[in-house]
Amino acid sequence: MRYVAAFLLAALGGNTSPSSDDIKTILSSVGVGVDDEKLDFVMSQLAGKDINEVVASGLGKLASVPTGGAVVASSGGAAAGGDAAAPVEDEKEPEPESEEESDDDMGFSLYDKNRKSSRNKLI
Repeated sequence: MRYVAAFLLAALGGNTSPSSDDIKTILSSVGVGVDDEKLDFVMSQLAGKDINEVVASGLGKLASVPTGGAVVASSGGAAAGGDAAAPVEDEKEPEPESEEESDDDMGFSLYDKNRKSSRNKLI
């Protein structure tokens, strides 16, 4: 994945056909090691291809990849069309806090008249 990401970074930077050395330079600039065998494989797969076409062809494959969360059984019509309205969630009004719960200072205050400061103890 790191090799593909570096290839995409080089392509976004204007280098339409990055070399292995370009990929190594990008990866080493952020302290990532390079496995030459894996890099050669990625470069052979991307050789002579337009990166925009590679990304476009991969989008269809990406649609079938599970992304976690709940599985929704669907006939595909609503998911593909996008015309179905999203369910509206009811908003609950927050309950007001009682007097006891909102007393964060537990009855003590910095400006309490009965509180003696450490300075008064010395005098």
